[in-house]
Amino acid sequence: MSQDKQVALVTGGNRGIGYELINQLALKGFKVILASRNPEMGHEAAQKLMDSNLDVSFVEMDVDNQESISQAAITVSERYERLDVLINNAGVYLDKKEKLLAMDPDILEKTMATNFFGVYHVIRSFIPLMEKHGYGRIINVSSEYGAMSEMSYPGVGAYKLSKFALNGLTRLVAAEIYGDIKINAVDPGWVSSDMGGPSAPRTPKQAAQSILWLRRLDLKDRTGDSSEVENKSNGNIKSIRKKPIFKSGRLAFL
Repeated sequence: MSQDKQVALVTGGNRGIGYELINQLALKGFKVILASRNPEMGHEAAQKLMDSNLDVSFVEMDVDNQESISQAAITVSERYERLDVLINNAGVYLDKKEKLLAMDPDILEKTMATNFFGVYHVIRSFIPLMEKHGYGRIINVSSEYGAMSEMSYPGVGAYKLSKFALNGLTRLVAAEIYGDIKINAVDPGWVSSDMGGPSAPRTPKQAAQSILWLRRLDLKDRTGDSSEVENKSNGNIKSIRKKPIFKSGRLAFL
């Protein structure tokens, strides 16, 4: 991997967790690309960070639109010729109180389009930049709702299925990639944001800090896991929220 300044891209970066991820990555010395579907809000957010002398730029990208994703990948390739860290943060929560089979199918389709297919197409479009340099870290922002155990309880069906599929995608891609490219999913917990609401106990800053340790994984570390940052179980993951280690093929915390 080149010793040049590393480049990171965060989707849904104009607010909430995404904005804080960009802020913290830039403070750590990354060139950071703020990706957003809304040009006005994206430019405004990027400019605010640049006014703080942070190395941040904006690229328009709608994760629901394959052409938009492809064009963004071309722009990043031409401008930077590399991508070291990709954080798939953009997501939607459209569920109301209806049961899955009773809700408007459009809710499920729109949720899957953003939370699953959007991530799939972003990875597919940007991973060639990582393969070119033999290095990359992909972080998918998931949710505890994506755990297999959550499928036994009714409610929030569209969102649950989208995150369950996202976790599966993470594992499948991990099985296919090679070299020093790692992909993992992380549950940031209940965060105070437009999606999480004002009553959530965690701030975007806390969530971002708990997500970004995944960018530091070494070549020997496991890939394709889902992890939580709360004291809960999630599928085959043990979480007691301290220093992360990799043991027995599972991501654990000691």
